[in-house]
Amino acid sequence: MNGENLTMLTDFYELTMANGYYLQGAGEQIAYFDLFYRKNPEEGGLAIMAGLQPLMEYLQALSFTEEDISYLRSRNIFDERFLDYLKNFRFSCDVWGVPEGTPIFPGEPILTVRGPVVQAQFIETMALLLINHQSLIATKANRIVRSAGGRSVMEFGARRAHGASASILGARAAYIGGCDGTSCTIVEQRYGIPAMGTMAHSWVQLFDSEYEAFDKYAQLYPGNCTLLVDTYDVLKAGIPNAIRIFDKYRPRGKGIRIDSGDITYLTKNARKMLDEAGHADCKIVVSNSLDEYLIRDMLLQGACIDSFGVGERMITAKAEPVFGGVYKLVASEEEGVVVPKIKVSENVEKITNPGYKKVYRLYDKDTKQAFADVIALADEIPPSGEDYPIVDPYSTKKYKKLNNFEARELLVPIFRKGQPVYTSPDVKEIRSYCLQNIADLWEEILRFENPHRYYVDLSVPLWDLKTRLLEAYA
Repeated sequence: MNGENLTMLTDFYELTMANGYYLQGAGEQIAYFDLFYRKNPEEGGLAIMAGLQPLMEYLQALSFTEEDISYLRSRNIFDERFLDYLKNFRFSCDVWGVPEGTPIFPGEPILTVRGPVVQAQFIETMALLLINHQSLIATKANRIVRSAGGRSVMEFGARRAHGASASILGARAAYIGGCDGTSCTIVEQRYGIPAMGTMAHSWVQLFDSEYEAFDKYAQLYPGNCTLLVDTYDVLKAGIPNAIRIFDKYRPRGKGIRIDSGDITYLTKNARKMLDEAGHADCKIVVSNSLDEYLIRDMLLQGACIDSFGVGERMITAKAEPVFGGVYKLVASEEEGVVVPKIKVSENVEKITNPGYKKVYRLYDKDTKQAFADVIALADEIPPSGEDYPIVDPYSTKKYKKLNNFEARELLVPIFRKGQPVYTSPDVKEIRSYCLQNIADLWEEILRFENPHRYYVDLSVPLWDLKTRLLEAYA
């Protein structure tokens, strides 16, 4: 975000609705909105929450400039009284959010906003933009990191991202998902995420020979001497030249990178050649349009790889480049009483869960693993560990009781009356938190194909409320 005024980055109908609310005298009516998503990317078992800190920065900077007001006036559809209201606009809503790095699941609120409807409605576009994009990249990055089986993964996507902001915030999200670093220098400058990289093919081509290119580089960077060995011929030239350099300088940090060809075949042979030459400590880095499936297959075939550089398929989430988050009205207040609202649809998955709600994650007391989330009305007694009744909305046997668990509330206060009450952890802490939370899930949920469904259940009072509203609108 970096201080840029993005107030007008909004869908135009947010402004026409705001003008309408204001003129009807309903602009200060309290409304509740939930942000949630309906389907995991790539039919996976989970997603990763990201984008909360950039959203906080946006909300704290939310204000209309004279230039903004002049533009709106030029459209000749906004009432002058509404434009006067915008001149003094200050965000004053309450916001609850799921902390970044938390595994999340379809249907559950990951952000709840309560406040004057003009404000709560207006922030829809940016809330979705920031959380959809960054949760998508964090999710893709985490899939790729898991496929690497403990090997290092670096985000290499700056030149393939869909714009500067997507590159910067995407790299941050990838780090949250588990990457070890990024190729993007500004990301280290802003967030402290390690920037990594050595040379391109152009460095090698510029010299009279590959050996000379390697020699000059080793002199300059003895502590990080990773040589790109596929400019000409990996096995006949690249590796032999790298071995000569390693023999000559004995650099403190040495590695090779392969960016093309049959990587499995090449890395097996490269490892053998390096080991026989006495360089078993030389790391092998690979890149070239990788994703979790290619990485998994290469490792299953015995590829000898220490770390991966992953670019376009991570930073664009190429296999499924849309995270389907939505932002829906779920309640309003009338004379201080919360009135639940529901959206009804012939598509069952588009029917919303009404009311002001909380989300709890349930952990088995014995295994300490998370086994279900429960969405409950905010005024309910929190789930207890014995005989807690819930409803599985996807089961024919609706009611069941849960036992022997501990509950943790997922949504935490972010803003109170427009003032931040949450301090975002350092991005390195978020990354560690993410990886620990992934470790708390069943392995079956982490499968790429046909993962076990993680249960997102409803409390009985919420299920009963939803049923009553559906019957009322039938």
